[in-house]
Amino acid sequence: MEQDLDVWTHPELRAAVVAGNWPVVLKKWRTITRSSQSRLGALIGLAQPDVSAIENRRREVTSIEVRQRIVTGLGIPPELLGGGRDELPLPSLVLPGVVAEPETDRLLKARSGMRLDTGALEAMERLLAEHRRAEDTLGSRVMNTVVAAQFEAVAGLYSQARGPLADRLVKLLAEYAQFLAWMAQDQDNAPVALGWFDRSYDWALESGYGDMAATTMSMKAHLAWSHGNGRRCVRLGEAAAATVGATDATRAMAVQMAGRGHALNGEADAAYRRLDEARQIITDATDAPPWLYFYGESWFAAQRGMAELHLKHWRIAAEHLVAGLGGFASTYRRDRAWYGACLAHAYAGGGEVEAALEAALDVVGDASEVGRPHAWGELHTVAALLLRSGAAQGRVLVEALAALD
Repeated sequence: MEQDLDVWTHPELRAAVVAGNWPVVLKKWRTITRSSQSRLGALIGLAQPDVSAIENRRREVTSIEVRQRIVTGLGIPPELLGGGRDELPLPSLVLPGVVAEPETDRLLKARSGMRLDTGALEAMERLLAEHRRAEDTLGSRVMNTVVAAQFEAVAGLYSQARGPLADRLVKLLAEYAQFLAWMAQDQDNAPVALGWFDRSYDWALESGYGDMAATTMSMKAHLAWSHGNGRRCVRLGEAAAATVGATDATRAMAVQMAGRGHALNGEADAAYRRLDEARQIITDATDAPPWLYFYGESWFAAQRGMAELHLKHWRIAAEHLVAGLGGFASTYRRDRAWYGACLAHAYAGGGEVEAALEAALDVVGDASEVGRPHAWGELHTVAALLLRSGAAQGRVLVEALAALD
């Protein structure tokens, strides 16, 4: 059943949001849209029993994460979340050592009339960098609304930007759009991701930001790869690598994407040629844009492991994935969940059922909290492989997944 496009004009639903009455919000939304608890749960990242428990007041919505899932999943208008839009504070996420309040204050002052200058732009750039790192730990579902609101505030400063400041602000808008595209892609929302990628690419070209233009194209290759389109992945990866102005780190990312596209198509020789080239580039790279702060040999090893996974070289895939994971910081929860799930897949494919179960159980918590839908789906694939092989470990993994579903 299609959702009523005017669902948020219904006064009872709006009043329930303003009052923070989440049981009524969920029930009323389902009544208006004629949706099941399962459909609602899919939208907000909760299992049907959890939706039922909230609606029947057996469970309270107390965590910020669950509240944000509801807000994002149902598309709740910002003006209902604490007053009129103009009075809403700019969302921020202050975490000691991760995100600092002063940068948010600087952005607020710029939005409220302070003259846009180099110092304000530098503060905005630092804030975006902090939120990129926060997303590694908290996941895209928590961070998306925060970053989208900050993007809107930054975009609102364009009218007062002149000369070099205007170019720098457009570059920053390109970075915000790229980050928003990534988070949409991480939530498997390809249409929204492509829209943000296109915005990022246009702004990158407008401001002469070749490195961001190449990054955006490379990430489109990643999106094609995630949907099983190896041919498009190769072509976009090659185009990204050839973009004028791309740094070595960005070119390495693009070339390895082309290699993974070849691997997805079963073209082992072409895959290895591009992956070897990418490894040489990243080994020699001395420059990297701020959004590739994480990229290095550990990440390349893990990505090579995924290519070997496509080629069904299970043992080699596991070796690369173990090497890559060994270099990941504990704060990279989403990535550890994804590559850990891939490692479990490699072990299961190679018939190492105990190792597969151990690897899966090691990341199942993070996959549930910050790794949906990709890492979570990969663990279900692992469970299916184990069950088909007749291994008792498959049932153990199924029960672990069900406990968190």
